[in-house]
Amino acid sequence: MAKKRKTHRGKSAIGSRNRRRIQLYTRIGAAVMIILVVVFGIMKIFGIGIFKDDKYMEKSGRGIDESRPDINVELLTVNPYSRPGTETGRINGIVIHYTANPGSTAMQNRDYFEGLKDSHTTKASSHFIVGLEGEIVQCVPTWEEAYASNTRNGDTVSIETCHMKENGKYTKETYDSLVELTAWLCRKFGLDETDVIRHHDITGKNCPKYFVEDEKAWKNFRKDVKKAVE
Repeated sequence: MAKKRKTHRGKSAIGSRNRRRIQLYTRIGAAVMIILVVVFGIMKIFGIGIFKDDKYMEKSGRGIDESRPDINVELLTVNPYSRPGTETGRINGIVIHYTANPGSTAMQNRDYFEGLKDSHTTKASSHFIVGLEGEIVQCVPTWEEAYASNTRNGDTVSIETCHMKENGKYTKETYDSLVELTAWLCRKFGLDETDVIRHHDITGKNCPKYFVEDEKAWKNFRKDVKKAVE
């Protein structure tokens, strides 16, 4: 009889340990589920990983609206050579270019892009052009691709810059407007100065010439954009 009582107590102890183990595993599972819910919630809010939204989005608000520079909107006609009408995805960068056409104005370059629909000589365009006197002309909506940045056409906004001399150096007016426009676009798309790149950084092309050949000037430009954004 004593042996049977011992066996009963042994089974009872094993059962108790199993219940405690199940309770422990249940608590651990619940804790893991809570952690996962919190992590996935954060990922969804900030668009990280599987929740990353690659669709075009732009921010709005009083601060962004008030910092918008004066822009002359002269959109190109939709055509296969300069404004294909292709939608962009999420904007991940701002690309700086130069016209390589010393002395030409923003509108002259805009009209050149427009003329490509008839001449068919090449495919080229830009979202914005900053002129010699600091004027800004918009050629293509930011939610459409421009033929400017090769493999990055689909996720960047391009800015073409005018210059007086072959070396590509900018007038003060051009430079100041370029900083202002770039900073506004950074705010609009939730970017910072590290997301501002040169055409050169995509293809190795000497564009924009001044910022490629003078690395210090390029670094200073990015610093100025950072200050303007802040």
